[in-house]
Amino acid sequence: MQGVFAQNISFTEFKLNGFYALGEWRPLLFIPYFLMFLLSVVANCMLLYVIVSNRALHSPMFILIGLMTIVDLGGPVLFVPHMLLSLLFGWNGISLLGCLIQMLCIHYNESCQSTLLLCMALDRYFAICRPLFYHKHMEVSNFLKFIIVPLIRNGVLITTFVFLAGRLSYCATNVMDHCFCEHMALVQLACGDISINNLVGLLTAFLVPTVDFVFITISYIIIFISVLKSGKTHLKAMKTCVTHIIVMICTLTFALMAFLSYRIRNDFSPSSRVFLSTMYLLFPSCCNPIIYGLRTKEIRHHFLELIKRIKIIPL
Repeated sequence: MQGVFAQNISFTEFKLNGFYALGEWRPLLFIPYFLMFLLSVVANCMLLYVIVSNRALHSPMFILIGLMTIVDLGGPVLFVPHMLLSLLFGWNGISLLGCLIQMLCIHYNESCQSTLLLCMALDRYFAICRPLFYHKHMEVSNFLKFIIVPLIRNGVLITTFVFLAGRLSYCATNVMDHCFCEHMALVQLACGDISINNLVGLLTAFLVPTVDFVFITISYIIIFISVLKSGKTHLKAMKTCVTHIIVMICTLTFALMAFLSYRIRNDFSPSSRVFLSTMYLLFPSCCNPIIYGLRTKEIRHHFLELIKRIKIIPL
C-alpha cells in the first residue's frame, strides 16, 4: 500500500546533500570552497576590468578571453553561494523549478565555455595559418557567424534535456547526493523510465563538448604543422595556443570524469563524484585568469600598470 502511495507522489522540493558521508567534518569544506570562490571572483573581475578598460586589448583574441572570463564568473556564482550556505548552516533546500533553472544555467554556461575554446582555436588558426585573411574572418560580423550556430545548438540541446527532466515524476526520494542540480544527479531520483533522458544527455555530450573538442584538435594539429614548417616565425603566437590547450585539457578532464562517473561502473564514492562535478566548474574558473594573466604578455603588461596606479593613488 505504501509503495502504491509513493507512486502517486512527485516531489517538488529537494535537498542537496552533497558530501553527507563526511558527517561532522562536512562544514570544514566551507573554507577551501569559499577561498576558491573568492579567488575566482576576484581574479576574473580583475582580468575583465583590464581587458575592458584598455582599448589595446579590444582585438578578437582578447575579446574572446573577456567572454571566457564572464563564463568563468557565471559558473561558480550559479551554485557556490547556495553550496556554502548548505555546508555551513545546512540550508540545502531547493524547489524543482529552481533546480531546473539552475541546471539549465549551469549546463548552458559550461557549453558556452566549450564553444569559446573552439572560437579561440579558430582565432589562432587564422592568426597563424591565414594571417592575410585574419581581419576579414575575425571581424565582428563574421565572428558572429562562427559563434551563433554553436550557441543555438547548445541552447536547443540543453533546453531539451532540462524540459524532459521537468516532466519526470520524482517519487523515490527528494534527497539529492549533490551540491547543485546536475542533470543525471536529478534524473536518477525519478521513479519512471529515464532511458530517453539518458539518451538525450549522451547526445548532448556528443554534439557539444565532443564535437567542439574534435574541431579544436584539428585546428591545433594544423597550427602545429604550420609552425613546424615556418620555423620560429610563429613561435610567439604558439605560446597563446599552449595557454588555450592547458585550459582545454583541465576543463575537459574534470567534465569527462564527472560525466562518466554516472554512466559506467566505477569505484567512485558519492563524495568523490560530487567533488569532480564541483571541480569542473570551479577549477577552470580559478585557473583561467591566472593562466591568461601570466602567459599572455599584453594582459600581463596592462595588469602590472594597473597595480602601479593603485600603489600611486593615496589612501
